[in-house]
Amino acid sequence: MKKRIFLLVGLVFVMALLSGCTEINQPITSESEGFWNEYIVYPLSLFIIKVAEIAGGSYGLSIIIVTIIIRLVILPLMIKQTKSSKAMQAIQPEMQKLREKYSSKDQKTQQKLQQETMALFQKHGVNPLAGCFPLVVQMPILIGFYHAITRTREIANHNFLWFDLGSPDPIYLLPVIAGVTTFIQQKMMMAGTEHTGQMAAQMKMMLYLMPIMIVIFAINFPAALSLYWVVGNIFMIIQTYFIKGPDLKAAAAGNAGGAKK
Repeated sequence: MKKRIFLLVGLVFVMALLSGCTEINQPITSESEGFWNEYIVYPLSLFIIKVAEIAGGSYGLSIIIVTIIIRLVILPLMIKQTKSSKAMQAIQPEMQKLREKYSSKDQKTQQKLQQETMALFQKHGVNPLAGCFPLVVQMPILIGFYHAITRTREIANHNFLWFDLGSPDPIYLLPVIAGVTTFIQQKMMMAGTEHTGQMAAQMKMMLYLMPIMIVIFAINFPAALSLYWVVGNIFMIIQTYFIKGPDLKAAAAGNAGGAKK
């Protein structure tokens, strides 16, 4: 688990460097230089502009359409990541038994624990890093799309529904919806998974902390980003419902049974 956490932290750090955080306020154009700008951010920015032209000049509608398209493109990766997480969750009881059996911290015992753990993975056909690979592929696309929205100046000059895309939502409705949908999406993702002790406390903290952070960011960021988050979250909620349907029904049945008691 620690190795996976370090790997994820490392991936986020690398992606932060690749995303060129110092260029967030610089407009993206065909003249922008660098691999990140030329091959990821600018093509996505151009895609938004072209879709807006097809959609009658509506950049808000374009953001919605492009967000859905991108989510559909990475959907197979999301399914793979979810299946990998479920497979790891399924063998957690057996892994816990191994940890208890080889609880000694001496080198020989720990080597035996690693061997038994790898044998357990092979027995069930589980790759502990399989859930990380889809994340590696998704991150450049999602961060690149984030940059494309913030750095495409045409977006800032248009409005959609009741808000200007280049300014924060004046009535804070989008930030609230972004926070609520983030909470729902995380709650659905956690359905069917069992955590105890410190891990359970951390998961619960993230369940409430992430929506609050999204609301704070959305209040201060351009409404175009809030729109992107809301559409992405709604897509994820629908996606999670179909991928984790049995888990969600089991969790709902368990809650209903607990309430009756």
